[in-house]
Amino acid sequence: MWRALAEPWHSGIVRHAAVEAVLIGAACGPLGCWIVFYRLAYSAESLAHSMFPGLVLAALAGAPLLLGGAGGALAAAVAIALAGRVRGTGADNAVAVVITAMFGLGVLLALSPSSPPGIENLLFGDILGASNTDLALAGGLAALVVVALRLAHWRLLTAGFDPGGARALGASAPVAEAAVLVLLAVAILVAVQGMGNLLVVAVLVAPAATARMLTQRMGPMMALAAVFAAGCGIGGLYASYYLDIAAGAAIALAMVALYVVTRSARTLRAAGRRAPARRISIA
Repeated sequence: MWRALAEPWHSGIVRHAAVEAVLIGAACGPLGCWIVFYRLAYSAESLAHSMFPGLVLAALAGAPLLLGGAGGALAAAVAIALAGRVRGTGADNAVAVVITAMFGLGVLLALSPSSPPGIENLLFGDILGASNTDLALAGGLAALVVVALRLAHWRLLTAGFDPGGARALGASAPVAEAAVLVLLAVAILVAVQGMGNLLVVAVLVAPAATARMLTQRMGPMMALAAVFAAGCGIGGLYASYYLDIAAGAAIALAMVALYVVTRSARTLRAAGRRAPARRISIA
């Protein structure tokens, strides 16, 4: 048993991937709690997809993915603002049209015959290909997300629980939501190397949703989400090593499986509490 647990760690590739998985969990797990709390899961998916053309162009040009992702998000924001001003187009329709168009453009660029091999990893991730530079960038961005969440904690909490009275306490609900979206963009840049554009939402939502079923306090919820995200990352790497499957997909499936198991256990426990006690009679 010990040999089976220790064998994957003999590989430097797995060790690098494990560090990447822990950094992703440290950034995306706690932030995911605020995404769930503010009900921004759809925004998280939309923002991830909006970055895709910029990520592809950055990869094709050999530029840092950070710059490409930021450029893609900025272009999407401008396009959504312009589309929203068209008469008869609502805000939701504008977001749906722009994000779908940008993601389609990114897919065309990534899968065109002239694209170099490996560019499709932006879609599904390549956590086993994390380099020292990738780890350094991910570590810096993850630290930025964690510190920002710590500094803005009470403002985010106040604006989320009492949007109407938050201004009297020095907090603003729109500003708090905008701050979460900005940190979301940073967290996506941390996770996109390992999880890819399509799977990044799993690490942002699934661990936080699981933690929310186990505690109602935000502090413990954020800690649990970070542990769940990092733990599922390590578990997914084990599954990838021994089952010879894609690491990013294995990690995402592990996070979803944890949520399903936790939800099922809570449902069964609640059903057991509601079930009437059986009477025992002695003849």
